[in-house]
Amino acid sequence: MRGSPSRARARVVCTVMTVLCLDVGSTWTKGALVSSSGDLLGTAQRPTSPPEVLDGVTAVTGALGGADEVLACSSAGGGLRLAVVGQERLVSAEAGYRVALSAGAKVVHVSAGPLDGAGVRALRAAAPDLVLLVGGTDGGDRTVLLHNAAKLARVACPIVLAGNVEARSAALDLLAARTVVATDNVLPDVGELAPGPARRAIREVFLRHVIGGKGLSRGTAFRDLVQAVTPDAVLRGVSRLAAQDREGAVLVVDVGGATTDVYSAVSTVDEGVERTVALPPDRRTVEGDLGMRWSAPGIVAEAVAEKLVDKAEAVALHQEAAHRAANVTWLSDDPTVDLRLAALAAVLATRRHLRLVDGRLGPQGAGRLVLSGGVFRHAPDVAEVERTLRADPFLRPVLKSATITVDHDYVLAPAGLLTDTGRTEAADRLLSAHLG
Repeated sequence: MRGSPSRARARVVCTVMTVLCLDVGSTWTKGALVSSSGDLLGTAQRPTSPPEVLDGVTAVTGALGGADEVLACSSAGGGLRLAVVGQERLVSAEAGYRVALSAGAKVVHVSAGPLDGAGVRALRAAAPDLVLLVGGTDGGDRTVLLHNAAKLARVACPIVLAGNVEARSAALDLLAARTVVATDNVLPDVGELAPGPARRAIREVFLRHVIGGKGLSRGTAFRDLVQAVTPDAVLRGVSRLAAQDREGAVLVVDVGGATTDVYSAVSTVDEGVERTVALPPDRRTVEGDLGMRWSAPGIVAEAVAEKLVDKAEAVALHQEAAHRAANVTWLSDDPTVDLRLAALAAVLATRRHLRLVDGRLGPQGAGRLVLSGGVFRHAPDVAEVERTLRADPFLRPVLKSATITVDHDYVLAPAGLLTDTGRTEAADRLLSAHLG
């Protein structure tokens, strides 16, 4: 009889469905084991293991004891490099740029107007994984879009076609030799941004045609496993968090080794301001020159340019940054310098993000700022980082009422993966428990 309760408990535990959410990055493969109701049951991380990244996936899976279902996102191999080819710099190209950023892509090239030979060479030199071809409102001008389609027929990468729908058939004929996914116009009318269809098409191209060509794994198992580019999954997690936070927008600053990504999301969109290109309710920017290792010198250079450091500190930080860039796997026993670099990266990247969106995060500013990245998760204290952010004159009005937290358990990407599969209640429970 004394054994009965434990056997009963064991039967209950066995009936709990589990989901393993994986994020396969260029350096680390991270896993979060989540119950079907949204409880975090465990986390693990192992080094990513190219040229066979499934070895790292297997190690993380083994550390967490397996799961009933596996969901995965990835930014390994440099993530998704995207070029935008548009008609006008301030309208269609800008619309495409914003859609690309919010789709989790790193925009490596933007061109506007008819492509010429030099433009095609510059596009090729940027080495995009795919091109987002946009131009013209529906029923509007089609000349530039068709000209650019003809030029892109000689560029060897997949294309997402999201311009004037009345030019779609002719553009597809011109691109017949390329891999093309056609979708609705990102700018169907002047001032009307429609990011959803193009974002879905970008995801489709990434999953079907890009990730398999990164040399990350043999066979198709890894490509079949991954359902999203990591920044896209994080952005969906940020959007779920914003849906819970009705008092102001949500900002997330993710400081990595090579880049610093900033995400923002609002629960409602302010319709009262006229804009050339309206903002989507959630967005992401990526700063390729601001990172804790490969791009550490860029932090110092930009901090000097923005007058965030004096000459004496700049000299010391230049030396520290150069050492980190030359020794990207080096870990310091003293987190002081890393936290200072991270604080500067966070300020600089957030400034840039707010400039892109004209500082608009809704009438209340940010209700919450979440710090993400290993430098914050492993720090004993981020009080100095918080002081630096709140003291910045550009950020002070935006962060005046913000609660600042750290994503210690790295739940934003898992929440996004859960949301993608319709498990919004589980995603909300996970976010509330660990970032509430």
